[in-house]
Amino acid sequence: MQAAMDDQKIRQALDEIGAETDPTLKHLKLASLVAAVFRERQVELVVVGGSAIEFYTDGGYVSGDLDMCPAAPALLSARERQELMGRLGARGGPRNWEVGGVFVDLLGTVETLAEKPFRELRAPYGPVRLLCPEELLVERVLVSVYPERYEPAAQCARKLAAVALRGQVEMDWAEVRRLAARPEYAILPELEQLLSSVVHELGKPHPSDSQGPAD
Repeated sequence: MQAAMDDQKIRQALDEIGAETDPTLKHLKLASLVAAVFRERQVELVVVGGSAIEFYTDGGYVSGDLDMCPAAPALLSARERQELMGRLGARGGPRNWEVGGVFVDLLGTVETLAEKPFRELRAPYGPVRLLCPEELLVERVLVSVYPERYEPAAQCARKLAAVALRGQVEMDWAEVRRLAARPEYAILPELEQLLSSVVHELGKPHPSDSQGPAD
């Protein structure tokens, strides 16, 4: 069981985070600290979006901020959020703060259509939960093509697909295709096109070769 983060431990953690020179490790440590503080109020946070992809790709993609969502509806008031983030010396609010030069966004309850659990990373101040990579990949592909072509999202999706194809991140490709085919996303052809490009570049077999048709 993780020890409570008293003010002294928080100050020590903030000093360590401030001294960290690796951007991805700095973000991971900060996510761990924020999650630990909120966990003491029975609120579990999940890292989403580009921030989660940064951790999955081990810095191959670096997010400009840290995006986190409660795993379930949280009954914290704006004042309580300010109190918790204030313990970290944060500036701003009530949904976006700056902590040690990093912007932290606390968004609404996490949205997911995946049939996969959140992943969990070990980190210095407690575990960090991440949205599953299957949904993150499909989200990035969607953003890369709708409402118009957006190359940064496409590059982000390519990097996540590449680490999965190399075996660095476990990816359920059947689940990826199932999500991509759902009407909420409806980007299966675009997903397959992106994957074909990445597998050609890496010289890997296409992950759909061994999969049946999407449901």
